[in-house]
Amino acid sequence: MIFLRGDESEQRRAEKLTRITDVLAERVDRLEEARGSAWSMFQAAIALEQEVQARTRELEQALADLSERNRELAITRAAAEEANRSKTRFLRAASHDLLQPLSAAKLFLSALRDTQLDPFQSELTQRLSGAFESVEELMHAVLDIARLDSQRIEFQRKPVELAQLFSRLGVEYAPMAEAKGLKLSFAPTSAVVESDPVFLRRIAQNLVSNAIKYTDRGGVLVGVRRRGDRAWLDVLDTGVGIAPEDRSRIFDEFQRIGREGGAPGMGLGLSIVRRACAKLGHAIALDSEPGRGTAFRISLPLLTPGVVPARTDAALPGPSLRGRVALVVENDDAMRLAYQFLLGDRLGMVARVSGGTAEALAMMGDEPPDVVIADYNLDNDDTGLQAIRALREAAGQPVPAIMVSARRDAEIGRASLELGVPMLEKPIRAEELQSVLQRILA
Repeated sequence: MIFLRGDESEQRRAEKLTRITDVLAERVDRLEEARGSAWSMFQAAIALEQEVQARTRELEQALADLSERNRELAITRAAAEEANRSKTRFLRAASHDLLQPLSAAKLFLSALRDTQLDPFQSELTQRLSGAFESVEELMHAVLDIARLDSQRIEFQRKPVELAQLFSRLGVEYAPMAEAKGLKLSFAPTSAVVESDPVFLRRIAQNLVSNAIKYTDRGGVLVGVRRRGDRAWLDVLDTGVGIAPEDRSRIFDEFQRIGREGGAPGMGLGLSIVRRACAKLGHAIALDSEPGRGTAFRISLPLLTPGVVPARTDAALPGPSLRGRVALVVENDDAMRLAYQFLLGDRLGMVARVSGGTAEALAMMGDEPPDVVIADYNLDNDDTGLQAIRALREAAGQPVPAIMVSARRDAEIGRASLELGVPMLEKPIRAEELQSVLQRILA
């Protein structure tokens, strides 16, 4: 019996050792699993770090590439802006040389029309005048586009009386409308708006000119509608109209619509209108029906009643110019001769012509002229502004003067305004020069 109990004891001890062994084996297995998981995590962390480093290097390279591209774009943009400024400077410089003979030719034609001509000669002078007008219109259009594309353009915003603008447009475009048998009408208005007077006039000129060109029957009406704090400048015609598919492209350069052999021109007028309105912040509206006409509308800031600009260019009755002395400062031989024909033969004035400031001072002597007419661009860095200042200083009095320039430069306009001198743009018209002379000598 004692032997049997010993066997049972050994058996129980063996079973206990087996269970302990199993537990230890299980713990070892768990430790191995934990060690494997930690190793996997360690390896994953190393892989992630390597991935982060790789992505960081790629991002740094991308940023370096982007910085280089931005630098290249900045250089390209600066070069483009400089090219644009160079183009504008070239056009301004070239315009003076191109408009100089054109201005002289128009003055010669004006003097020629005052002579006795037979019907054939009259027709030739009329056709020549029309050709010069077309050249002038094209040159001004190209210059306007160059100025509006310039990043440094300066606008002179001031009150503009639309009645005064309408009066000038009527005088300018009535002959063109009459030649086509059209009625050109301007609705009376007392509206005063804020805009650049030079470019607002160019906008209105292009719209009225376009309306007449594309109208064969009926007429053109120009008016103003007030809507709250806005005044809408309306130009309505009874012309060919504009199809819906053409309404976007008509504002592009060199785009013309209508029938074959229709309106003359280069298709730049509406491009100038779009550019000028965009720069000035004037909205454009278009309403048209093919075969029944078109209405262009320009939105302008309306000023309060009582704000009336000074009438600097109104045609006022003036005294007779006969016998009055005009001292001309002009470096171009053809222009000097043209002035002598216009001032002396047509207006009966005494014309004394000089080529620069020094010659004008010597010619004036002790007796100041009644008026000075000076071209801005003279030889050897001399300018008409310097000539006017020197002549006034030598005379001891503010002699009336007129500045003439082929350059549409805001600085020249401001300097002329400071001197109290009106400025005429080349090519000058004989009637316009006569009107200004009568006004300033009144």
